[in-house]
Amino acid sequence: MNREDFEILGTGIIYFDNGATTLKPKVLAEATSDYYNYYSSNAHRGDYTLSIKASEEYENTRQLVKTLINAKEVNEIAFTSGSTDSLNKIIFGFFKDYLTTNDEVLITKTEHAANVLPWFELKDQIGIKVKYISLTEDHKVTLENVINAITPNTKVISLAHITNVVGDIRPIKEIIKYAHKHNILVLIDGAQSVPHMKVDVQDLDIDFLVFSAHKMCGPTGVGIIYGKKELLKDIKPIIFGGGMNAEFDSSFHKVYKEMPERLEGGTPNVAGVIGFGYVLKYLQNIGFDKIHEKELELKNYLISRLKEISQITIYNEFSESGVVIINYDGIFAQDLSIYLDKYNICTRAGNHCAKMTKDELHIKNTCRISLYFYNTKEEIDRLIEVLKNPNIKNEII
Repeated sequence: MNREDFEILGTGIIYFDNGATTLKPKVLAEATSDYYNYYSSNAHRGDYTLSIKASEEYENTRQLVKTLINAKEVNEIAFTSGSTDSLNKIIFGFFKDYLTTNDEVLITKTEHAANVLPWFELKDQIGIKVKYISLTEDHKVTLENVINAITPNTKVISLAHITNVVGDIRPIKEIIKYAHKHNILVLIDGAQSVPHMKVDVQDLDIDFLVFSAHKMCGPTGVGIIYGKKELLKDIKPIIFGGGMNAEFDSSFHKVYKEMPERLEGGTPNVAGVIGFGYVLKYLQNIGFDKIHEKELELKNYLISRLKEISQITIYNEFSESGVVIINYDGIFAQDLSIYLDKYNICTRAGNHCAKMTKDELHIKNTCRISLYFYNTKEEIDRLIEVLKNPNIKNEII
């Protein structure tokens, strides 16, 4: 599916590490090359033609993001350097003032570090309580378990829409509906969902959403914050400098701009944001429904083939995304990934930046196979062939 758009796929590489970052289509290189070659300038800083064009292209991407997630207003979208940066700007720019001592934040033990450590910092700084939503036996979040975790002190629920290890799709719409009835705000880490399926912030009634461009065929160094307008009006910048202020003077008077400029201090990744706009149009032309459908087809095929190997343990057979985590009996996860690399098969091994997941899986490291629309059943067949190698342990030694 659209494999001809990815030069690297012509080199014999089998790329199964899409949960970490995706491959990049030709359109991204072309768009960023055009910027650097023909109108390289700073956006929102100059009154000359090149800068005006850069500004227009930059803001066109913001409009495309608004359309992608169906935000009400374009000013609800701010660009950052990635999901980690976005989460930190929301947590320290909004929730640090919103929460007080003994207020509770609910997360799970399968969250990415970026949705854990900032809350730990707030716990140390202002005395909030961080509590964990219990998971089912197959490591999923249910509305019932969320309800059971909520107390009168619960003020925030912060969850990945899809986790980067277990790959479960959380019932976000139902969780948010219940949370709002109890005046609880919900922050969604969409790093693993927005690239793979339709996410409508108005339909889901999301308060805050973050995601990254590089996990959906875009450049590294570009992230997105979405927030409801009525919430973003109270967010404070945590980066100060040019572009985010309206005025300041020697008497210490200062006025910061409204959203989204308030959160975009300093020179942005102009080329990256512009390139991401062209990638968004590319993905929209493919269709996110088709992308999700293709991934599930591949995931189901992968599971069926992995089951042919008795030495393989599958930890998340029934997840609803294209993420599959495994181990091979008697082989350390990293060693398995290094072995697969000998055959040009790229996977991820380790704890996947989600170190508390071991409390749920009861194992620290796994080998992750994460799929995207350009993967094929033939690539999966090659993976299985390599895993069935009777000399696999000797090759690793």
